[in-house]
Amino acid sequence: MKYFSLVWAGLWRKKTRTVFTMISIVIAFLLFGLLQGINQGFSTALSRLDVDRLYVTARTGMTDGMPISYLPRIRNVAGVRAVSMWAYFGGYYQDARNPVPAFATDAVELMKVYKEIKIRPEYIEAMAKTRTGALIGDALAAKHGWKVGDRVPIGTSIWTNKSGSNTWEFDIVGTFDSSAYGAGFPSFYLNYSYFDEARQFGTGQVHYYIVSLQDPKQAQRVSREIDDMFANSSVETRTQTESALAQSQLKQLGDINFIANAIVGAVLFTLLFLTANTMMQSVRERTSELAVLKTLGYSDTKVLILVLTESLLLCLFAAAVGIGLAALVFESPALQTLFGNFSMPLFVASMGAGIAVFVAFVSGFPPAWRARQLNIVDALAGR
Repeated sequence: MKYFSLVWAGLWRKKTRTVFTMISIVIAFLLFGLLQGINQGFSTALSRLDVDRLYVTARTGMTDGMPISYLPRIRNVAGVRAVSMWAYFGGYYQDARNPVPAFATDAVELMKVYKEIKIRPEYIEAMAKTRTGALIGDALAAKHGWKVGDRVPIGTSIWTNKSGSNTWEFDIVGTFDSSAYGAGFPSFYLNYSYFDEARQFGTGQVHYYIVSLQDPKQAQRVSREIDDMFANSSVETRTQTESALAQSQLKQLGDINFIANAIVGAVLFTLLFLTANTMMQSVRERTSELAVLKTLGYSDTKVLILVLTESLLLCLFAAAVGIGLAALVFESPALQTLFGNFSMPLFVASMGAGIAVFVAFVSGFPPAWRARQLNIVDALAGR
């Protein structure tokens, strides 16, 4: 610590240059923290998905429909505990800019498949008895001020009912807590039987079958049997585990891992040259000062360590600020709404610290070595 004043004075010799270099490093590590945090967060979320649930979709695409007649056949496959379905409704409330993630389903069976959903039994019974009933998530109810007993109009840009309208009215019969599945989980359910009877087209079609298994170890066998059952039929199926489905949906947005690493790599590569240039200029401007230190008895190695410490302090401090800002962004309401209970993984912060040390060493070692090799007489003479 007794040499800290020397390091600090050298770091702030040109305040403007130091400030702008720090700002560049902060922005670089803020970007690193955000991209890698989201990337690692997705990976962690995928690894935690339920392994005893399968999703059955049309082989040609998840938006293509499958016959509702597949349901009893899937239910009879050995090892299947429960089966429900989703038919995408694509709703919105009052304005198309206020989307409502609505799905038509069999709510009784759905609650058997999604065991972590918290719902009162009487709400499930009310849903089964109310043709136009709807179950909504707690967060959605709080957002729009809805409560049990309300009748709400939900518009859709896809489905026209038999009266010729794109606005459907539903009676809220219950609420549920699906926070265990994250903010992206569907939060508005209507009765499939009512939806199928009232729509003008697409009758008898669903978009997903959700299958709960008795034994997760049988997932591969059950998946194969389901797909073999509908091979060469009018609508062939693709059966995947929950994590595989989520990964395939992310792939539609591009390879997130590659994109994140490519952007971060380009930014840090540029940062390496910026920091190295700053340190090289700093040492070049202090040639005579470093020579004086050597004259006063500082060894070549000690001078090298002082310059490397200066580079390390610059990079680590700025990187810590950048990573800290990224962590705060993850706690923001906007990101929490988008991703659910999402925080920066500790692994990302540790990786950021390691990269900061690497950048500091690579950018600081050449000027530090130059300072070590400095000839006192030549330096004092200005040569």
